[in-house]
Amino acid sequence: MSEKENKRKTKIGFIGVGGMGQSAHLRSYVTIPECEVVAVADLKFEQARQVAIRYGISNAYPSYEELLKNEVVDALVVSQTFWYHGSILPKVLQAGLPIFVEKPLASSIPAGEKIIAEMEKANTWIMVGNHKRCEMAVTYGKKLIEDYKKKGNLGALKYVRMEMPPGDWRVNGFREHIRVDDSTISDLTKDAPDSDFSAEENEKYIYLINFYIHQINLIRYFLGESYRVTYADPSGVLLIGESKSGVPCSLEMDTYRSTIAWNEKAFISFEKGFIEMGLPAPLAKNRPGWIRYFEDPDDSETSPMVMTPDLPWEDAMRQQALQFIRAVRGEIEPPCSAYEALEDLKNAKEYLNLLLKK
Repeated sequence: MSEKENKRKTKIGFIGVGGMGQSAHLRSYVTIPECEVVAVADLKFEQARQVAIRYGISNAYPSYEELLKNEVVDALVVSQTFWYHGSILPKVLQAGLPIFVEKPLASSIPAGEKIIAEMEKANTWIMVGNHKRCEMAVTYGKKLIEDYKKKGNLGALKYVRMEMPPGDWRVNGFREHIRVDDSTISDLTKDAPDSDFSAEENEKYIYLINFYIHQINLIRYFLGESYRVTYADPSGVLLIGESKSGVPCSLEMDTYRSTIAWNEKAFISFEKGFIEMGLPAPLAKNRPGWIRYFEDPDDSETSPMVMTPDLPWEDAMRQQALQFIRAVRGEIEPPCSAYEALEDLKNAKEYLNLLLKK
């Protein structure tokens, strides 16, 4: 990228300004100096218009077709409910632009494969919104993991565990959300379910990938390699897997429920140490998680140590927006690609098949 191109603001078009579109994404992009949101589009046009006014965005449109017809943009943020991705994304991809889309990639593996085929045909890329990869504690922890692997001072990676009991993920994040009811808008057609599932089984799959796809994704991120699901606890609490190189991993899901707290945690252990993390609720603003790590390298000159660094006051959603802009500008690779997001859908299906004894 030339110096002139580097100074130019990256122009973004927003397709979908509902709850997550506004409260998770748009509020972050409008604070990034290198970025300019030039237009928003929503089937609820009055909502799009009011959102544009609030955030000082020049234009609002009733459809993505109108936005693409009238605006020149560098990339698109597509914030729709994921069970519409298979019908919407292949059309939007025809513009040949980089796209950010909410997790999961799709509501089924066939729909995800269709999206990837259209993405490759359009010669572009998709960044999938697994925002927890951009969280400050996770960023710090991932660097520690890679440093430990490279140095070898704590021995081999032994175990990865994620824990996410249900809690208040919104944390009043929708409080400032603009809502406009529009009864004239017909429901969009949902993507077809996986033909391997009955209607009841598909509901279980949708629930799983809606609430736990982040953790399914983070397990692979911390392992640094693919894994397969080997066991599903019949009660629906525990997922157990094994990485390509044989490292065990697990996900603890509905162990208990909280009406207010958010107690998501990660644990990564080596032979001579471990890393613990606590992650903030998804819509928490200006708030990092926490990290604590223990090193005991069995060295007579080095004492065992526990460290708890302070982390910058940045939230994961804004960091994710920053990384998408950097990826569009060619400075980094997208933190989570469509290909890896498809792996998430496959891991989720492995788990459900074991749970259903299929």
